[in-house]
Amino acid sequence: MTSHLRSSSHPHDAALLQDASSRAEEIIRRLHQEYPEAHCALGHSSALELLVATILSAQCTDARVNQITPGLFRKYPTIEDFAAADQEELERDIFTAGFYRNKAKAIIGMARAVLERHGGEIPNTMEELVALPGVGRKTASVVLGSWFGVPALPVDTHVTRLARRLGLTESDDPNRIERDLQALLPEEEWVFASHALIWHGRRVCFARKPECDRCCLRDLCPSAA
Repeated sequence: MTSHLRSSSHPHDAALLQDASSRAEEIIRRLHQEYPEAHCALGHSSALELLVATILSAQCTDARVNQITPGLFRKYPTIEDFAAADQEELERDIFTAGFYRNKAKAIIGMARAVLERHGGEIPNTMEELVALPGVGRKTASVVLGSWFGVPALPVDTHVTRLARRLGLTESDDPNRIERDLQALLPEEEWVFASHALIWHGRRVCFARKPECDRCCLRDLCPSAA
């Protein structure tokens, strides 16, 4: 349900929002049953590793990123190593992630900014994270939710597709979708909701041909075939 309902005081609009909230919470309840172990698929053991991996994941699959990062993190184990990296060499190290020039520049710039502004520690607020080179709101949300445990709801292509199909938003703008989903769900479910929708999008609700016949959300989905 779009966010215009949240700003309206009309009783009918309030009822619609309540209905959408109830349906959204039932969707998440079922996803808990279906994917109790849903978590961030990017391999990492620190906030730095997760931030680098998330930068690499833009326009790239998590599986591909996970093939690159073990060797990358052995070669560049600290933020000082990334800050001092030769850009052309780093480009070669991450070449298979695609958009390697922009990503290498972003990683080096991010590392230098963290050293200069935060003493080498990855910051744990949205405002500080998005101020770093190469870090947008989705990337920041991944790090906040999956490493720092801060309520955040990253919106990627899977979350966008499923939120629209499930009638939880009418927007295709990630920032608007994030606000719509946050309005419908309790904040303690935000991180799980993002992970679970991504998992469901990869396993059942495919972009081209969703497998509605085996979907645990079929009776709740206005788009079900």
